[in-house]
Amino acid sequence: MATINQKSYIVWTLRIIVAALFIVSALAKLSKSHLLDSPYFAISTFEVKQLYPLGFSETLAPYFSRTLIGIELALGLLLLQKNWLRKFIVPITTLLVLVFIGHLSYTTFINGGNTGNCGCFGELLPMTPIQAIAKNIVAIGLLGYLYYLLPNRAKNGNFWILTTVLFATILGIFMIAPIQPPANNFSVSNTVEKPSDSNQITPIETTKKLPKISKDTLNEVEPTRIDKKVINEPEKHKSGYAQYFSTIDKGRKTLCFFVPGCDHCRQAAKELTEMRKTNKDFPEIFIVFMNEEVDLIPDFFKEAGAEYPYKIIEIIPFWKVLGNGKDTPGVKYLWNGNEIKYYWGITNNKFNPTDFEKLINKPFSELKK
Repeated sequence: MATINQKSYIVWTLRIIVAALFIVSALAKLSKSHLLDSPYFAISTFEVKQLYPLGFSETLAPYFSRTLIGIELALGLLLLQKNWLRKFIVPITTLLVLVFIGHLSYTTFINGGNTGNCGCFGELLPMTPIQAIAKNIVAIGLLGYLYYLLPNRAKNGNFWILTTVLFATILGIFMIAPIQPPANNFSVSNTVEKPSDSNQITPIETTKKLPKISKDTLNEVEPTRIDKKVINEPEKHKSGYAQYFSTIDKGRKTLCFFVPGCDHCRQAAKELTEMRKTNKDFPEIFIVFMNEEVDLIPDFFKEAGAEYPYKIIEIIPFWKVLGNGKDTPGVKYLWNGNEIKYYWGITNNKFNPTDFEKLINKPFSELKK
């Protein structure tokens, strides 16, 4: 039988553990690589990757995301105080965790596997849906045990403390990451597009040579069949990226989606530069940058070893252009506007320079197989 002191120690241990989970979860959704280092970027990423797939509109998602994070933070803080703890805070916290478990189970079922980041801790601490479900089940157990240990006849206390903390945290989130008005798809370009014909593929002629005709044999020569030209390239197609780069649908192009401060993006850019140095027919490179840490673009090109034409796109439009469920770095091989290959992220579909080099050296006839 636990003594009163032991029971109190256990109760406080449980409260601190669960409170820490909620507080870290809330702050992580406002962070990129360090706590609170880029709130708007982090929360916009959370909206695009977690809320949009659930059907939230672009208008509703910013309000819902900030309110949800505010509630998480409030519950974490309120678990460390005594007002309405057993009768309200612990049950509401348990209910929210159950909602999270239901959402994660649904997401895992729909996606048909345990892949991707669940978003529980934002981009700061990636976690798969199964890992998140296990974490939440443990949290339910801790909350249940905490509810059992808390005194049943404890005074409810001051309810205004709860509402004050709740509204303060929600308001604080809106102030840390204010909602920005809709922006154009791209803002600026500091690099001039340079037209290039070096990437155009010369059609292969298969026309037969006509025999020499003399007067004596004019009537004896049978008409010679002339074969049609065989063009070893795909038909022209509109890729949808001409609004960023006017020549993107002409010939072979390499279209990249990078974040200036992303180490993986910089590595991909370096690898592309190295291949370009050894291949005079390398597909011309264009870059779409996310409007995040744009002051690092000069340093990005310095590390990449070359400068390329680029556009800067606002955060949410960037994620949409990159593609649903995809991540940076993104490298897309286009030919006459047709998507030949798309590399993205840092896992199974990540950019592979060896594979890409083999791909760009293949004629279109081999790509069709």
